[in-house]
Amino acid sequence: MATLKTTRTDASVDEFLAAVPGEARRADAHTIRALMARVTGDPGAMWGANIVGFGATPLRYASGRTVDWFRIGFSPRKAATTLYLGDTFPRKDELLAALGPHTTGASCVYVKRLDAVDPSVLEALITAAAAP
Repeated sequence: MATLKTTRTDASVDEFLAAVPGEARRADAHTIRALMARVTGDPGAMWGANIVGFGATPLRYASGRTVDWFRIGFSPRKAATTLYLGDTFPRKDELLAALGPHTTGASCVYVKRLDAVDPSVLEALITAAAAP
């Protein structure tokens, strides 16, 4: 069985966020970290080299394989901040429709500028995604 490439590490989240290039991107990253930490009650941990994950939980694949993974997370990437929120959760479509400018992938939401989205909708989206 293949080994996961992205696993929890002991790297410092604070050091990672301090090194995010660009003042606005760095501020957005700190804001998202604080929001996710408040919602999950978890301070966050590094997963791989550039993902901050919250609420570690077993993830079971259809094949029956179980791995440790984070419930929600984010990565302040160059093009946009990637929010890892999962495939399905209550009110996902409704909340995304009200969020503001973003794009989506399979289980990701991409936000270019945090100040362009509705903060109350963002919090509701993260809260819904983090619920067990």
